[in-house]
Amino acid sequence: MGMRPPPSDDGEVPDTVTFGIAALDARLTEADVRYPTDAQSLVRDLGDPEVPYDASGRSVALSEALSETHIERFETEQELLNALHPVFERYRERSAGGILSQLRSLLPF
Repeated sequence: MGMRPPPSDDGEVPDTVTFGIAALDARLTEADVRYPTDAQSLVRDLGDPEVPYDASGRSVALSEALSETHIERFETEQELLNALHPVFERYRERSAGGILSQLRSLLPF
């Protein structure tokens, strides 16, 4: 997922904030991961990065997210991302903390 931050007054276009599988996909592309691969190799090759799972920047270690998939081998990148998507969504939902927190995360102050 990606979310555009609120506009600033300096006239510059802000970067997009990526999180969840979109953030992981960018790291996978940079690392040139080859498939099929396994969870241990991914963690080793990527250095067990913290992957943001919401627009506020909360993150989880890749090793922890992979352990929650209960899958050891991924034949394709799409299979990996499909397995991790519900994991990142669960983290995001747990951290939401209700409608008030969601509204606060959308406001620029």
